[in-house]
Amino acid sequence: MKVFRPNLIKRRSAHSDKIERWLGKDKIAQAETAMLYGGGYGNKWYGPPIYCSDLPGNVWLGRDGDFVGDFQYGGFMSAAEAIYDYARRWTKSAYHEIGQQAHQPMAAAGFASISDALSRASAGNRQFLNGTIQKTGPTGVTNVTSSLWRLGSMPSAGAAGSAAPGGRVPTSATTGAPNFTNPASGTLHLTGADFYASVATNSLLIYDRIFDVAKTMNSTATEAVTGVPTRYQSTTTTAEDYIGGNFLFVEVGGTALAATAHNWTTCLYVDDADSAATLPSLTGNSGAIVDRLDHPTFSWFAPLAANDTGIKALTQMQCSAAVATGAINFVIGHPIGWMFFPVAGGVFPFDWLVGKDQAPRVFNDACLAFLEVNKPSTTATSYAGRIHLTNAAA
Repeated sequence: MKVFRPNLIKRRSAHSDKIERWLGKDKIAQAETAMLYGGGYGNKWYGPPIYCSDLPGNVWLGRDGDFVGDFQYGGFMSAAEAIYDYARRWTKSAYHEIGQQAHQPMAAAGFASISDALSRASAGNRQFLNGTIQKTGPTGVTNVTSSLWRLGSMPSAGAAGSAAPGGRVPTSATTGAPNFTNPASGTLHLTGADFYASVATNSLLIYDRIFDVAKTMNSTATEAVTGVPTRYQSTTTTAEDYIGGNFLFVEVGGTALAATAHNWTTCLYVDDADSAATLPSLTGNSGAIVDRLDHPTFSWFAPLAANDTGIKALTQMQCSAAVATGAINFVIGHPIGWMFFPVAGGVFPFDWLVGKDQAPRVFNDACLAFLEVNKPSTTATSYAGRIHLTNAAA
């Protein structure tokens, strides 16, 4: 029987009024929709809850669109008000703030305490993803997800996946991925960030791009895929590299699709129990523009067969119609965390250390990338900031 990791499903619900005050009603509704209808109408998120990177405390977003965990903010102020307060306090007493954090209890993955994490960071075990991240998303479609993979400027634009049947296993050395150094020992974790968005109520999903393959267009023939990801391949539900949560999406590359109605069917995959399965038919979009996902509105992942919780590998691609022109990548990713931006223009100070089960693991050679999930408007959005990594002792 397939089950989610128990430490994630037994969490209590977070205080709904505080979450709403912090993010705003519109952002709450957008997040709920992403989980309830992210695989298309009637297809909710099938994997474990996804960590909410920018919600202080210890909060996860579950498959029913519910926020679970410990959230102690939002009692008296919104995220925008908190940003102002943070900037004022940090300018006045930065060292005092760090000193106070060092004495807070913590059971974060990989670290014994906050003081342990801060000590390791100050001892040279901290690094930044690619220095400063700078991305400007495409002009999109309202309630449709866009990929930032092909877009620069820091890191530089990523290329299309390799041709079938082999495909490609992207790594931190792949053009388009933020660079980082694998630790000589121990494990690497996300511990903090300072990030900005130019448009309010956008959402970024940070994910590990574990496999991509270019689809041959203008053909209705089945196309085999033999390449297999190397990260998140365990069938053990409690393992850090468990397949559960691996998701598939169909990404339009640098050439828009011709105006042809089409579906993605029959596509085959290996599921989280290492068994062969068939992907439910996914409706594409006639004339889909570059960098969007070729999915229906509100859908950011392809639905899987009933009871499957992740995709280990893709084995076959097929399109129902011959689309004369266009570029398509089939991509397998693993979610790392949500970044919600309820207001525009402010630099959000994300703290991923306070509380339990924080400091999400970043596997050696991971290819971290970004999806703009269910854009609230067509406006191109610029993002900039730094993401902090710290390695824990072995």
